[in-house]
Parts: sequence; C-alpha cells; structure tokens
Amino acid sequence: MAFRFKPKEEKFFEFLSDHAKLARQAAEVLEELISDARDIGEVMADIDELEKKADDIVDETMRMLQKTFITPFDREDIHVLMQKQDDVIDGIKGIIERMLMYNAGPASEGTKELARVVFKSVKQLDKAVSYLDSIKKSHLKLEARCNRIVDLEAEGDLLYRTEVAKLFRESKDPIEIIKWKEILTNMEDVLDLCEDLSEVLKRVVLKYA
Repeated sequence: MAFRFKPKEEKFFEFLSDHAKLARQAAEVLEELISDARDIGEVMADIDELEKKADDIVDETMRMLQKTFITPFDREDIHVLMQKQDDVIDGIKGIIERMLMYNAGPASEGTKELARVVFKSVKQLDKAVSYLDSIKKSHLKLEARCNRIVDLEAEGDLLYRTEVAKLFRESKDPIEIIKWKEILTNMEDVLDLCEDLSEVLKRVVLKYA
C-alpha cells in the first residue's frame, strides 16, 4: 500500500522524534543522578521541565490526530507510540522522585550499572523512532534497534535480580532494603516499558515497511 505524505502529516514524525529525545535526556539525567554526578535538587528541576515539554507534545499530538484527515499510519498506532513513550518519561521521573522522597544515599555499583542500561535502552528508542519517517528504507535499522532493546532488557533483568539478592544478603538496615528495592524495581519497570515500546515499533514495521 502506498502512502503520499503531505507536509502537515510529517508533523507526527517530528512530534514522536522530539518526544523520544526528551526521554533520552530524562534517562541521561537519571544516570547522572545515580552516579552521584548531580545534585538531587537540580535534577528534579530538570526532570520537571522535561516532563512538561513531553506533556505539551502529547497534547499537541492528540489535538492534531483529531483534526487531521489523513495520517502517515493508523491513528491508533501513533497514539499508542506516543503514550508508551510518555510512560517511559513518567517512569524515569518516578525513580527520581523516590530517590528524593526516600533521601536515598549513594547507589551501589550494580545500581549504577542498571542506570546505564536504562540510558542505553532509551537511547536505542530514540534512534529507532528517528527511522519512522523513512520506514520503508530504514526498517532493518529500526528492527536492529528494537532487538538491541530486547537484549538490554535481558541484561537489566539479570542486573536487577543480582542487585536485589545482594541487597537482602548484605544490608543490615531494613529501611534501606525497602528504599533501594523499590528504586531498583522501578528501574527494571522502565526497561520493561522500553521493551513494550520496541514491540509496538516492530508491529508498525510489519504493517508499513
């Protein structure tokens, strides 16, 4: 099936790409916080600003979906992609909020590595989304990014299980166990969201490539 894209329709690709870049920035902010390279107060200000920009893009996308007669691909696909991307940013913000509320101390090396895996996964999403406007030509590249996200989720899952086991084995403070167990779980949840989004992108490839 051939699609003829009008300039106004291409705005959807721009919205998705801009939103993915904000998610990537959010993941970078999280990694910097976990690695103890940033002050929590500065980080909260940054993540609030990123979330606001992301929400504005979501709102504008929904408005355009309502008034655009012809879209590059199914409205439902655009809607799901945008909502799942937004879930990733919300998940990252939730981790940062918990670190602030719980007054979490220095992260372990395993937790730092998990944060790096989260950043790598969101970075791959950013790259994958950038190929949507040339999906027929770039579908193999897009699929490769999605496959890399699946691999990173598996890597993160192993790190999560190892770090939680270590936490219960070595920590003597039950409060610290509760704090970091929840933070680690939320980080693993973000990786699951990235994997879910990669599956949606693969379905889009099957339909339109």
